[in-house]
Amino acid sequence: MVYKTIFTALVLSGLSFAADVPYNLRIRNVQAAPDGFQRSVVSVNGLIPGALITANKGDTLLINVTNELTDASMRRATTIHWHGLFQAKTASEDGPAFVTQCPISQFSSYTYRIPLGQQTGTFWYHSHLSSQYADGLRGPLVVYDPQDPHRSRYDVDDASTIIVLEDWYHTPAPTLQAQFFDTNNTALAAPVPDSGLVNGRGRYVGGPQAPRSVINVQRGRRYRFRVINTSAIGSYTFSIENHRMTIIEADGIPHQPLVVDSFQIYAGQRYSVVVEANQTVANYWVRSPMTVANAANNPNLDATNVFAILHYQGAPNAEPTTEQGTAIGTPLVEENLHALINPGAPGGSNPADVQVNLTIGRTTIDGSVAFTFNGIQYHSPSLPTLLKILANNATTNADFGTDEHTLTLPFNKTIELVITGGVDHPIHLHGHVFDVVQSLGGSINYVNPPRRDVVRVSSTGVILRFRTDNPGPWFVHCHIDCE
Repeated sequence: MVYKTIFTALVLSGLSFAADVPYNLRIRNVQAAPDGFQRSVVSVNGLIPGALITANKGDTLLINVTNELTDASMRRATTIHWHGLFQAKTASEDGPAFVTQCPISQFSSYTYRIPLGQQTGTFWYHSHLSSQYADGLRGPLVVYDPQDPHRSRYDVDDASTIIVLEDWYHTPAPTLQAQFFDTNNTALAAPVPDSGLVNGRGRYVGGPQAPRSVINVQRGRRYRFRVINTSAIGSYTFSIENHRMTIIEADGIPHQPLVVDSFQIYAGQRYSVVVEANQTVANYWVRSPMTVANAANNPNLDATNVFAILHYQGAPNAEPTTEQGTAIGTPLVEENLHALINPGAPGGSNPADVQVNLTIGRTTIDGSVAFTFNGIQYHSPSLPTLLKILANNATTNADFGTDEHTLTLPFNKTIELVITGGVDHPIHLHGHVFDVVQSLGGSINYVNPPRRDVVRVSSTGVILRFRTDNPGPWFVHCHIDCE
């Protein structure tokens, strides 16, 4: 279920940074059973979720990706997108197949060179070739800021405080994709996951009592938990039993502290929350019930059974004895988030330089489900969009194919993006963050709106603003990964 178009602005230059941080990622098929059901998966260095990537502000990531995929039931080419990284002046490293690069073929490798500049925060990486990341190619990425404006609020922020949420399928993604787009799928229903995972562990109905992930804390300390939704389709309502959370970051952007008891997190989104371990030494439920359309279509899925354990040092190594329950108290309302640094939408309340209206649609073409922006179903070109720009001097909408759905935008202008239509969809813009001038059902706010790179869109629509200050071809698409 992917709505796509490409925004393009043109200009190139370069910067130099402090330290090179090398990583080697081997993309290979291994057997894994994260929820107790064993299957072949697409792993990163043999891991589900993939290996953690970390760096500091100002570093340059040098990530060598080697394609060792052999399982014919899944795709054997790949690319990787570094979700949320701006790729300033390095659009070629962004990763979406046939937009900025050709796929990395079987038994080949490619080194992504990504200067991070001043960007910091919580990110993730995933395959950007069709639906491949649903088979496992996804992992966390964190860029630390030694001068974090929220540093005084927490004591611990390391690998142990990263929480990765993902939905999981027992069937390989290409098979699910074929079923979804089959003309016999008259209900047009998207594939429903078999389970939800927290840090790579979950359970499904009728399956074994697979161990739950454990998050260790020490009473009296404050923890920055970085929560990442890497799902193909599911969203989650995240809460921690008997603990309040202070949101300090959304999608890599520091926000003013906001105390909540729970938050809904959609595919692609990230939140950093500060949690104080101030309760009695015991074990507590980390709750992440999944929301997914047509959940009853898959009897394996218990959407409420997505849990981890918050384990206080000194407590027994056991599951909590309390009722699992659901979140109570104050939920996050997105429009209550306010960017901490340089708040305010580009252009303020003045008219934008360019307004782009995108209407989400769902239809059938030759009996198969099709999703569209403004009536156009995106199809990947045979020649990457970036190559057309560089080699063919493509600079206008007419220089690109209709199915490529590329809209050229002027450089360094304020763009207002109005997206409406459809049921819930998480919309992601590459290469930028946007100010959410109007969230779903919210009021218009140009003064201090939320700032992020994934936003929930539904029939009532949203209004977003961003500045075209990062030249290149940048995808805007629904982050439900069923294509």
